[in-house]
Amino acid sequence: MMEIGDYTWIFAVAMVVAFCDAYGIGANDVANSFATSVSSGSLTLGQACIIACFTEFLGAIALGSNTADTIKGGILSVTRFVEMPEVLMTAMLCALCGSATWVIIATKNGWPVSTTHSIVGAVLGVGIAAFGGESINWGWSGISQIIASWFISPVIAGLVSAAIYLITKYAILRQVESVKWGLRLIPVYFFFTTAIEAFYIIYKGAPGTGASKMSIGAIIGISFGIASFFAAFAWFFFCPWLKRRVVDREDVRWYHVFYIHFVPKRPRIGEDKEQQAVAPVEIEEPNSANDDDMQTADGKKLSEKKLDDDVSASTNPETAEVPPVGIKARARHYGKRALDFALQGVRKDVRNLDSSHLKNVHAAAELYEDDVEYMFSFLQVLTACMASFAHGSNDVSNAVGPLSAIFGIWETAEVDVSGKVPVPVWILAYGGVAIDIGLATMGYRIMRSLGNNIIYFTPSRGFSAELGAALTVLTCSKLGLPVSTTHCITGATAAIGLCNGSVKAVNWRMLSWCFFSWILTLPFAGLTAGLLFAFANYSPSTLMVVTPS
Repeated sequence: MMEIGDYTWIFAVAMVVAFCDAYGIGANDVANSFATSVSSGSLTLGQACIIACFTEFLGAIALGSNTADTIKGGILSVTRFVEMPEVLMTAMLCALCGSATWVIIATKNGWPVSTTHSIVGAVLGVGIAAFGGESINWGWSGISQIIASWFISPVIAGLVSAAIYLITKYAILRQVESVKWGLRLIPVYFFFTTAIEAFYIIYKGAPGTGASKMSIGAIIGISFGIASFFAAFAWFFFCPWLKRRVVDREDVRWYHVFYIHFVPKRPRIGEDKEQQAVAPVEIEEPNSANDDDMQTADGKKLSEKKLDDDVSASTNPETAEVPPVGIKARARHYGKRALDFALQGVRKDVRNLDSSHLKNVHAAAELYEDDVEYMFSFLQVLTACMASFAHGSNDVSNAVGPLSAIFGIWETAEVDVSGKVPVPVWILAYGGVAIDIGLATMGYRIMRSLGNNIIYFTPSRGFSAELGAALTVLTCSKLGLPVSTTHCITGATAAIGLCNGSVKAVNWRMLSWCFFSWILTLPFAGLTAGLLFAFANYSPSTLMVVTPS
């Protein structure tokens, strides 16, 4: 009989594996939220990572699920483990291992996969290994729904996103005075965008809290109130700021938007200020004592030679003492290397603009005025931030849900027969930190695959894809249809590419790889988790020593 505090090693290992799973979620799922923004140039990769660190973490903490399904989708009943809670601990640990392994492998190869389906597949494998295939719900409420989502999600999201983009294309982008039409309609876009995203966060972002108990009418009313505020802000502040920035070419800063009516006329962008003070340039004599620029006989700069000498001195016990100048040079060198190593994940080129393999795909895209595209970059950042915030509040449970089940059993020595496990705030924070680290270090691999690698993205296209994907997830969830955020953004991307009027505007080879990775998710994660569970649960528990007769 299990007692409180037993099997601490399972809980300890689960902490490590859950961190790896959340790390993979950040590198894969969160990258989906910002891939279009980075690919279109609305955000740099570094800016996306900084924003996501706040939106994902705050989403996990502020609106993070107070309850998480320990057995996702009703695939495996938790009541089967009532008499053996320690076996459920082992099962959840193996499920985390299977999910984390697949998500990280997929991210390493640049495959956007559903992390929710990954943990579902892992639980599926554990259930088959524990109780056989008859214990699994293969019907529409179980596995059949997951398989259907491979086709439902991208098709519906593609249709919705294409509709949004086509409206934008003919209402603004193709107009003769597209900038003026953009200024007129931007408040309308702000209204509908913030209304949809606010509804998404309130309705979908906080299950188990007071928000989930609100009526649909109340949620719609709050969402429209928030949307009206943002639309009014856009009309009275943002549009005047845009006009001065885009039409008049004034060098107004981003923070001027909040008090643009009180900002005096500023110089035009790129215009030199009159009587600008120029600092005198000191010209050194050829024989000046600038040792860093002097060269030795072997052609090396003296500073480089000093660095080599310092490195060799540090590895030689007899010459361990380093001159003061060498210490500074070495400190600068290794400090720069440490900084480069820490920031290498946010310094990658993910836009693929110079790729020879994508030249024909990008050439097939229809281009519009840069000024009007610039207007949509702000809306695109807004949709990306809200989608990331909602993602942090929802999908973090894919990693911390099983961890919470393990922690609850370790703490109480009992199985919660309701199938729901309270998620402590510290576990949500733990998962949020892992998600942020995953995005900052490996997220560039998915962004590189999803963005301009499928179609040529501009801010208007990225905005349409993100809004269409968010709207699809919200609507289909309400109707009970199975959807995946990853599948939705991929389908939206392909559909917007087809809006160029040519099949050549889409990289079908990359799309094929994406679809192939979706199909592999369930069997790979399930097989890995199931084999681990079978090995752990059915191994001999007693070592039999055979003595010679």
